[in-house]
Amino acid sequence: MTAELFWLTLTALLAASLWLPFIVGMNTQAGRAHADFLRPPDLRALPAWMHRAHRAHLNLLEQFLPFAVVVLVAHLAGVSTPVTVWASVAFFWVRLAHAAGMISGMARMPLRPVLFTAGWVCILAIAAVVLVV
Repeated sequence: MTAELFWLTLTALLAASLWLPFIVGMNTQAGRAHADFLRPPDLRALPAWMHRAHRAHLNLLEQFLPFAVVVLVAHLAGVSTPVTVWASVAFFWVRLAHAAGMISGMARMPLRPVLFTAGWVCILAIAAVVLVV
């Protein structure tokens, strides 16, 4: 397995697990009237950290698909360079920091958009190498 596929796999596991904080919050809320899942809860009625956990999951999913595509295209094209490896490593850690910072509320302006943009730059770096090589 290439390093890029390793980091793609770890990022996939992060994306697959990031729903857990929201669900834990849903199941620990007093009253839990909104936990019947008949309709999505009004996020404004939930504690702020739960709303942020929901958004952190969605934010990761927004970037995961393009990241996965460029990593898989690079793999299929036989492209693996220090740039693609380090962009894959950086993408995972940036996305983990983004999620942790967003859920905890510590990643405020301008840190949160900077982290999101850093993930986008990682995707662009891998795509650029694939398109140039």
